[in-house]
Amino acid sequence: MNSGRRLIVVVGPTGSGKTDLALCLAERYRAPILSADSRQIYRGMAIGTAQPTPEQLRRAEHHFIASADVWEDFSCGEFEKQALQCLEELFPIHDTVVVAGGSGLYVKALCEGMDDLPDADPALREELSRQVAGEGLGPLLEELERLDAEYYRVVDRNNPARVIRAVEVCRMSGRPFSAMRTGEKRRRNFDVVKIGTQLDRAVLYGRINRRVDAMVAAGLEAEVRALLPYRNCNALRSVGYTEMFDYFDGKISFDEAVELIKRNTRRYAKRQLTWFRRDGEIRWFDPSHVEEIAGYVDSRFGE
Repeated sequence: MNSGRRLIVVVGPTGSGKTDLALCLAERYRAPILSADSRQIYRGMAIGTAQPTPEQLRRAEHHFIASADVWEDFSCGEFEKQALQCLEELFPIHDTVVVAGGSGLYVKALCEGMDDLPDADPALREELSRQVAGEGLGPLLEELERLDAEYYRVVDRNNPARVIRAVEVCRMSGRPFSAMRTGEKRRRNFDVVKIGTQLDRAVLYGRINRRVDAMVAAGLEAEVRALLPYRNCNALRSVGYTEMFDYFDGKISFDEAVELIKRNTRRYAKRQLTWFRRDGEIRWFDPSHVEEIAGYVDSRFGE
């Protein structure tokens, strides 16, 4: 590692302490933070996506937090393009940039590049989108499990855009989506060290439950009500929002919505761990062991 451009990537499941660790590292290395979170990128979703607080945002320069509107479809490919451009602007000023996020595809896009998959078929995309609007995501998930059990195990099942894209590729190519993800890395002009935040599962689940309670106390219901006009946008097909929409529709009680948010967040965290565990470049730490983590980072960068 000798490019002189250093990227410290902090990943892990939701609620595992990525934000606090990223801030500690940013302050230590006087580095800006680039968010790799597919939901924190949207405006108007600060509570439900646990965006950094105003105080946390003041502690370090942040990018890709509340930078897109909820009606925009912000793809991994677009994130890759914009994030690389952002790094080209940051590295002449900073020798180190911290990346923090739990969206595995965003991290992969930034560090390795995305696979060259078939272009979208507008007619097929419209057909699948209508199916989801009319029947929900269940039938497409069942189809994805049949067509590509490997990707089905790790896909974010609360993200219709990713499920639709996977089924679309399977149908167009006649091959599993996972088989077309070659994993071939594109050359980058920066060095990468990946840190994973690791907690005992019971501790993690307790943190998730308390975080949801804090979101409710902070005004999650009012935030989601304000977004009702945009409820069919992909950004809002997310844990915390779909459950509250069901509550507004009278399908479940408020208490049931809160419990479902907790359960679905725990399930999402489990899928995130499954994804990140496949990456052998990630070194896992207790997020409170900042000095140990910094020592590892320095050793990897040859300091």
